[in-house]
Amino acid sequence: MTAIEQTQARPRGTRLPRRARREQLLGAAQEVFVAQGYHAAAMDDIAERAGVSKPVLYQHFPGKLELYLALLDQHCESLLQAVRTALASTTDNKQRVEATMDAYFAYIEDEGGAFRLVFESDLTNEPAVRERVDKVSLQCAEAISEVIAEDTGLAPDHSMLLAVGLGGVSQVVARYWLASGSDVPRDTAVQLLTSLVWRGIAGFPLHGAEGHHGGEHQTDHHADHHTDRAGDHR
Repeated sequence: MTAIEQTQARPRGTRLPRRARREQLLGAAQEVFVAQGYHAAAMDDIAERAGVSKPVLYQHFPGKLELYLALLDQHCESLLQAVRTALASTTDNKQRVEATMDAYFAYIEDEGGAFRLVFESDLTNEPAVRERVDKVSLQCAEAISEVIAEDTGLAPDHSMLLAVGLGGVSQVVARYWLASGSDVPRDTAVQLLTSLVWRGIAGFPLHGAEGHHGGEHQTDHHADHHTDRAGDHR
């Protein structure tokens, strides 16, 4: 059961273990912050949504900002883990790109709307919020950059620029796809974006392709690169 489902299922006054109560309060806070934004949300609203008194809410979180930051930490970590899992899911580089694209789309499509706290917060001028958002964007880019640098032999700063571009285009396109109510199915949208990104990233030859440890897909990637240069793929 998710934190939000717990919020909906628990009547007022039900006693919960401290950790379960904290998760319930975070679920209620997420609903209120996503629906109203930080500035319009009130601790009264969150307590009412959770079915608890304000003193119970303050026992777990001393203020609205601390509650918001706890949620932000939780959902930044979820995004980072999703990206890392996608990168580790295969050694085939094209499939890696697709898995990473899909990780962003899945994160943004999640019905809880947590991505709005990370990418569309109305509190980005708050230093503690800005720091967390910048940090998770950097960490995701670093995870992607490590794979690019390992496979291409590009300098770290070059790999990082490519990684920032890949992460940026993923979340921007995914947010547009959701906000526009596009009729394009998620898997189709991911495939389209993968095709676009792969045509660029595949243009960088593999580092030591002949003896590289990635297996058969590495040879295929290298061959694709030369085919692209010859124009036969187009």
